[in-house]
Amino acid sequence: MMRIGVISDTHMASLEPALARRLAQVFTGVDMILHAGDLTGLSVLDDLAAPQVMAVCGNMDGHVARQSLPEKRVIRVQGFSIGLIHGWGSPSGLAERVLSEFTGVDCVVFGHSHTPLNQMLGKVLMFNPGSVCGGRGASPSVGILTVDKEITGQILDL
Repeated sequence: MMRIGVISDTHMASLEPALARRLAQVFTGVDMILHAGDLTGLSVLDDLAAPQVMAVCGNMDGHVARQSLPEKRVIRVQGFSIGLIHGWGSPSGLAERVLSEFTGVDCVVFGHSHTPLNQMLGKVLMFNPGSVCGGRGASPSVGILTVDKEITGQILDL
């Protein structure tokens, strides 16, 4: 079994110390952290404590992040494929748009809307952890994916 921390839309140059401590608590024991973009500053990735941190850039990321991070990627974990992308456009139809960017994945992790989502779309788990800064009517949140005989997700309020 593997546990993956999922975060998106931090919108910070670096994590504030109190938030970094809280995320370290929430993500204790994870094998990996995925960041679905709009991190704003690359040092956010250094502030996340996990054996492996993978990220994509988002629409609010500046030149340095866009040069350093891909717009999308596929991560293979214990026989499963996880698509990682930020997202774009209106929150309406966002899950369908980001899913259309991948073929043959078991899960798509995305952000952009700041609204948590943990639901199946056909045979694919669509997982948006929300935003650590909240906004757009949502409370601050992150997520955990558990990879075992299947991939399951959990949204965690901060």
